[in-house]
Amino acid sequence: MGTLSFLSVKTIPRLFWSSPAPFTLKPPRVSLLYLLLGLGLFGLGEALLVSAGLGVSPWTVFAEGVTLRTNWSLGFATLVISLLVLALWIPLRQVPGIGTIANAIVIAAVLQFVLPMLPVPRTLPWQLATCVSGVLITGIGGAIYLIANLGPGPRDGLMTGLQRVTGYPIAGVRSALEVSVVGIGWLLGGTAGLGTVLFAFGIGPSVACALHLAARVFPDQ
Repeated sequence: MGTLSFLSVKTIPRLFWSSPAPFTLKPPRVSLLYLLLGLGLFGLGEALLVSAGLGVSPWTVFAEGVTLRTNWSLGFATLVISLLVLALWIPLRQVPGIGTIANAIVIAAVLQFVLPMLPVPRTLPWQLATCVSGVLITGIGGAIYLIANLGPGPRDGLMTGLQRVTGYPIAGVRSALEVSVVGIGWLLGGTAGLGTVLFAFGIGPSVACALHLAARVFPDQ
């Protein structure tokens, strides 16, 4: 297989920390541990993207555009968008779980407490390095928590649901979602930057690469 074979990844591997079922009130401890680890890394990656100062994430651009059209607060617009995305799970037959709730809580907590402690890059090369690091860490965290199989967050659930229905690789589905969201948000008046573009095009391959590496390093469940 070629060096870019990870771009063809279409499934979430089942590894030693994968829960037998996403909807359970008594998840295996190892699954819960890796869920929290993955979400923590996911939040750290998003915090790095914010601290880079080169533009917010695609979904935040979308939420910003919605606020300009509705006069809602950014937080409320984000909530409404998340609820709408969850509604799209119904025809995709996505199953929520503890991870769906933990996604919002843990990532928000990391952004709240870790972001103020991160150094603020002052030069463009440092900003770019911080942004790329953020995309890579977000992808690694996303892969770890998705493999835990305790339910994805709203956006990741949309990604995996669309992948299953269309049969397209995860990298392509995720990138198409992020680019579409950026485009809609920008048309609504949201502000996109270089970091936004890097995230939109990089997060799909980053998640797919992390899933591919995890499946090769660890034995199947």
